[in-house]
Amino acid sequence: MIKVLVSGFMGSMGQKTVQMIDNTDDFELVAAYNPGIDTVHLQGMGLSDNVKLFSKLGDIQTDADVWIDFTVPAAAFENTKFAIEHGIHPVIGTSGLSEEQVTQLQQLAADKQVGGIIAPNFGISAVLLMKFAKEAAKYMPDAEIIEMHHQDKLDAPSGTALSTAQMISEARGEKKAPASEETLKGVRGGDYHGVKIHSVRLPGYVAHEQVLFGSKGEALTIRQDSFDRASFMSGVKIAVPYAAKASQLIFGLENIL
Repeated sequence: MIKVLVSGFMGSMGQKTVQMIDNTDDFELVAAYNPGIDTVHLQGMGLSDNVKLFSKLGDIQTDADVWIDFTVPAAAFENTKFAIEHGIHPVIGTSGLSEEQVTQLQQLAADKQVGGIIAPNFGISAVLLMKFAKEAAKYMPDAEIIEMHHQDKLDAPSGTALSTAQMISEARGEKKAPASEETLKGVRGGDYHGVKIHSVRLPGYVAHEQVLFGSKGEALTIRQDSFDRASFMSGVKIAVPYAAKASQLIFGLENIL
């Protein structure tokens, strides 16, 4: 039995994670954390009486094996650091961590021998999109990314879009984006080593990404759509048992599939 703590359990993804754990025989929810909550008034949320509730990071005491984090970018680094330092294997779905922060966490995980996984996206379709885009970039190096998310997503670009751009850059090498004169600042999007990224935030969307490739006389579009947050749980379910035994902090679900 793998004992799990869910960080950010009151959020949309946190609630889906709690449901997934409850429906998985090999997982047990032993603790839940959400900053700033009044734990006295949370007993009616459908959580078992055996689940320990915490509202302050420093107060957490648990025998959890795995820490699943779906919080906000500003909290993800400290949450992950806390988990590793306390011997809890992290499964981090919160995007927005910088490359420097990921490197620091990987070094800490190696020092503590407490591994896990940070994944920009736990959706299988999104992971496949990144793999397909990397392969396509070998043959069609000119590419741009459009990522579309719900209006409450704080970080832009999304972690998935940034990871896609990184994988495209690895496959094709350094390449400048076409020159342009912006009459409206920022209209050409962000630039990651020549891969332009455009972020859309609108109500009605969940998580979607398109990678557009252009070449002489032809074009290729790769797209994935996540219509329901429950779709991410298949990847989380795969990541938990892997993380529970890991001694290194892996970045990207594609590296454990």
